[in-house]
Amino acid sequence: MNVREYYHYLAAAREQLWQFVRALPQEDLDRDLIGSGERFHNIKDLLLHITDVENHWIHVIARDDGVRPPHERPYNWVRPQAQQHDLNWILSYSQEVTHKTERFLDSAPELERPVKLVQDDPASATVTLDQLLWHVMTHEVRHTAQIAMMVRQLGHTPPWLDYLRFARPAAPLGGKDLAEEHDLAEESGRCEGGAAGREGEEVA
Repeated sequence: MNVREYYHYLAAAREQLWQFVRALPQEDLDRDLIGSGERFHNIKDLLLHITDVENHWIHVIARDDGVRPPHERPYNWVRPQAQQHDLNWILSYSQEVTHKTERFLDSAPELERPVKLVQDDPASATVTLDQLLWHVMTHEVRHTAQIAMMVRQLGHTPPWLDYLRFARPAAPLGGKDLAEEHDLAEESGRCEGGAAGREGEEVA
């Protein structure tokens, strides 16, 4: 699998996540679920952080063409305190970064070209563009899993965002596809409250 294919999956998965969080109560999105965290405390913090990291590494560092977040109010990207921002503002910024990354990858960039991690430091470490892109994508996967866990802490069932949902093979004639199998497993876990439920929590 190449970078462009994997990013296409991530973009589809994040769209599903965005649709899901739009339906959550505002107080759930702002609730501090990581009390001991130094930087991030709630779901909106992590949504904003995922986009900031993609914008920084791909568009500011690798391309010198970063996206300026839509003006609302200044924020510290290290400690975003995203409860001060409307969810629609965060998602609008995220959509703009997503579209910009998709256009960049569609242009077939040279993935082996070197990228300095600190542009104004002659001694800065250098990686390939391919390595930087994979860093950004795996960073998102890690924090998306964290968001899914927080959603469960709030008593909700997060959407199924695994890769095979978006690249699933056709179901056998008369059989169930992977999405149906997952939904049945989730329902079984809720009804039985036993091992199936615990397993579902670990996977998501």
